[in-house]
Amino acid sequence: MSAPRIASKICGLSTPQAVTAALDGQAAYLGFIFFPASPRNIAPEAAGALTGPVRGQAQVVAVSVDPSDALIDQIMTHLRPDLIQLHGAEPPARVAAIGQRTGARTIKVIPVSEPGDLAGVGAYESAADHLMFEGRPPKDATLPGGVGARFDWTLLSGRRFSRPWFLAGGLDPWNVTEAISLSGAPAVDVSSGVERGPGLKDPALITAFLDAVRRA
Repeated sequence: MSAPRIASKICGLSTPQAVTAALDGQAAYLGFIFFPASPRNIAPEAAGALTGPVRGQAQVVAVSVDPSDALIDQIMTHLRPDLIQLHGAEPPARVAAIGQRTGARTIKVIPVSEPGDLAGVGAYESAADHLMFEGRPPKDATLPGGVGARFDWTLLSGRRFSRPWFLAGGLDPWNVTEAISLSGAPAVDVSSGVERGPGLKDPALITAFLDAVRRA
């Protein structure tokens, strides 16, 4: 089976069954979340135990929110991720420092709800290895992402960035094809859109999502 044209990241994994479904569907990136407030939070040791079959098949991504150096070091010791995804208010200098500290590539998440939210992207293009554009959560949200918030995907149509980028926020097996078409995204990220409840990944939905991306 040839590799999909559009790369996919399945985020918030915590069970062997979900990891297997992601690998079987040829997800390019598998994300593990290290943020206590998230229902998808996992201990670095547990994430490390899940990644045995992943190496060589997909890229391992550690996701955190304004992580301390101590947490970063713990993640590197137990997980050895290929990439670190930063989902908080990390300024460009902090993003660059984490990349230098770890040797891992970085993904910086940019929350989007209106065109003006893209104005500061340039500063991160020189600091991060990848960008991720995600729907900005509602003001009363308790999490910075993974809440199914989406935005006008056409805001990204025709835009060119100096770094590879992902589209995220509110994607699921039923709308991801349209999202790719409207945004021109070269890669997509999903978390809540393949769950049957908060933090409960559904292998069948993961398979359906990856099949839809393959058809896009």
